[in-house]
Amino acid sequence: MFNLKKAIASAVFVFAISAQSFAEDNINTTSGVELSQSEIDKWSITVYPDGKNLPKGSGTALQGEKIYQTKCLMCHGPSGEKGVAPRLAGKLGYQEYNPHPLLALTVGAWPYQTSIFDYIRRAMPHQAPKTLTSDEVYALTAYILNLNGVIEKDVNLDAEKLLKAEMPYRKKSYLAWDTDEGGKINGKEPKNQK
Repeated sequence: MFNLKKAIASAVFVFAISAQSFAEDNINTTSGVELSQSEIDKWSITVYPDGKNLPKGSGTALQGEKIYQTKCLMCHGPSGEKGVAPRLAGKLGYQEYNPHPLLALTVGAWPYQTSIFDYIRRAMPHQAPKTLTSDEVYALTAYILNLNGVIEKDVNLDAEKLLKAEMPYRKKSYLAWDTDEGGKINGKEPKNQK
């Protein structure tokens, strides 16, 4: 007589045994092409909160404003607040502008200024990502930081000055992996624990 539970258990057992022996085999493939270090470096562009991977270059908000007018205005609006794309400036708030969180939250609410640089560098302009020079990315970052009152228009933003810029929302955020076993976040007790 057929027993469904025994059949399923047997199938799982056979699958587990075959998966284990498959995992132990040395898998060789002839598909793909080995990348050179220069090809890898082209795509290894992540800029971390501590500034790792920030390139050489600089730019001011005044320069960034000119770039913004030609490459960003059509999506983000004339002042970075009321375009079809997420807001770049304005109040940090949420629902007063738009119930959709990505359209309501401004870049000024991001905790790390390096995230602005990283995002512009890898994803903007939308129709032609990764086409901006490092100087253009610094200038656009300076412009967005200026729109949010973080730096003055005439500051020549480079890697060193970018790291010194203080984001207004930084103190209200924390890194999830920055929590120790005792529940302390960034050296402080969480508010909900005593």
